Amino acid sequence: MGSTADKVSGKANELAGKARQGIGKAVGNDEMQAKGMVQEAKGDAQLAKGQAKDAIKKVVDKA
Repeated sequence: MGSTADKVSGKANELAGKARQGIGKAVGNDEMQAKGMVQEAKGDAQLAKGQAKDAIKKVVDKA
């Protein structure tokens, strides 16, 4: 997966996780809230992976 795809997937998971947490909190569903936190963390990791790929590409391109 390329850096752009990682960043897009990461942002989508981050936003979906936040939404899931909000819904879980609103309806009092702790399990849904927890799953939302996990999904948000997954999104953060994907986003970081995409950013790292971009940084590596910039270094390689300068060489």
